[in-house]
Amino acid sequence: MRNLGYLLIIIVFFSCGDDPVPKPKGLLRLDYPQAKYVDAKVDVPFSFETNLLATKLKTKRIVATTKSYGINIEYPSLKGTIFLTYKAVENNKDNLRLFLRDAQKFTLEHTKRADEIPAYPYENKERQVYGLLSEVKGNVASPAQFYVTDSVNHFLTGSLYFHAKPNYDSILPAANYLQKDIRHIMETIKWK
Repeated sequence: MRNLGYLLIIIVFFSCGDDPVPKPKGLLRLDYPQAKYVDAKVDVPFSFETNLLATKLKTKRIVATTKSYGINIEYPSLKGTIFLTYKAVENNKDNLRLFLRDAQKFTLEHTKRADEIPAYPYENKERQVYGLLSEVKGNVASPAQFYVTDSVNHFLTGSLYFHAKPNYDSILPAANYLQKDIRHIMETIKWK
């Protein structure tokens, strides 16, 4: 009986206190600087603006005999790169059809792993820039691809890659930030 009394006192003593409260749900907060755009200093047949956050801009001629260029816009702080590939159409409609088919095929290859691929057409008649931005949602290697053309002489494709294993939830804030840069590139293209 005495042991039961001690047990009750111990239970009452240790049961007094604050009621347990669940911890609030923690959310990741990533703040990126507001984008500031400047003219890209590259020697290619078009001009565009790029974000100052892109600290590295690499240009290379793809094939010496053709008018094709590759441009890498690197964002080290976001661990991402926008890869641009320019090809001269050279007044050949079959050539343009092939470029368009290849760009669309590249995006469609992501359908195996993508949850959704919304596409956003772009058109600027004044500067003769026509294209399509595809946002690839899901655990995919490239969460955004685009192409723009003047339908006569110029064709430019671009794709976004991160230097990390695809995990949609983790890269989504950075992908959204860089997709705004892709839109800005499309909106500031001027053919030479």
